[in-house]
Amino acid sequence: MDGEVSPEEVAERLDANGEGIRVVDIRSKPAFDRGHIPGSENVPFDQLADRIASLEGAERIVTVCPHGQASQQAARLIKSYEGTADALVESMAGGLEAWGGEIEAAEPAAADADEGPDAPF
Repeated sequence: MDGEVSPEEVAERLDANGEGIRVVDIRSKPAFDRGHIPGSENVPFDQLADRIASLEGAERIVTVCPHGQASQQAARLIKSYEGTADALVESMAGGLEAWGGEIEAAEPAAADADEGPDAPF
């Protein structure tokens, strides 16, 4: 891990079309779907070891979690992987709790819409 980055710096990089930065949200898919940083990708911590190869070739990777603790562990794991050893790998300080920017939620699937019970009557 190369240290921590402020939420403000992450926002600035994303505002610059997100070039050169990959924001990796390590929360569960349901938590990610409820709200996440626009442009971030979801790689739950328990799947990170199996999906780490998908981050190969990234210039800069920022890990995100609720409070900035678990994302430090994730950043260390990512940095230890040979395919990301040359990337700048940081944890976002304070996690989503410190994020003051926009939050995006996933669109609910049609089956998830609250249209009442599926009763035959």
